[in-house]
Amino acid sequence: MEIVKNLHSYFAYVVLLILLLAVVNAVSGWLGKREFRFDKDLRVSLFALILSHIQLLIGLAVFFISANGLKAIQTLGMGGMNAAARLLAVEHPFTNIIAIALITIGWSRHKKKTEDTAKFKSIAIFYGLGLLLILLRIPWGQWL
Repeated sequence: MEIVKNLHSYFAYVVLLILLLAVVNAVSGWLGKREFRFDKDLRVSLFALILSHIQLLIGLAVFFISANGLKAIQTLGMGGMNAAARLLAVEHPFTNIIAIALITIGWSRHKKKTEDTAKFKSIAIFYGLGLLLILLRIPWGQWL
């Protein structure tokens, strides 16, 4: 159990870094009207997509086996949780599922675009929104 929680915590640094890199790359490509290159731009975006999905799977495992996830909801009920417990059991998982869905939508939309600027714009907006949601619901007090 502790290994999975630590993996989720430490792997988050890698995921946040690659997501930030993908967003910065997409914004610079969008605003700079660069050509969307498959050897760089596609790989950064795809790598961010894959790592964020892996992080989600690890997080779901933590949710189902941790005392702070599903067990907290079952034990305390939704009304019995304080703010810190609710953040871990409800807000963090739910918001991050939405964030990964947005990132996935950004990836899917960029594949349908034919113009390079539109590809970058799709990734920048949806990956950026996903990253923002992730950053808003990280349990900073317990994580750092």
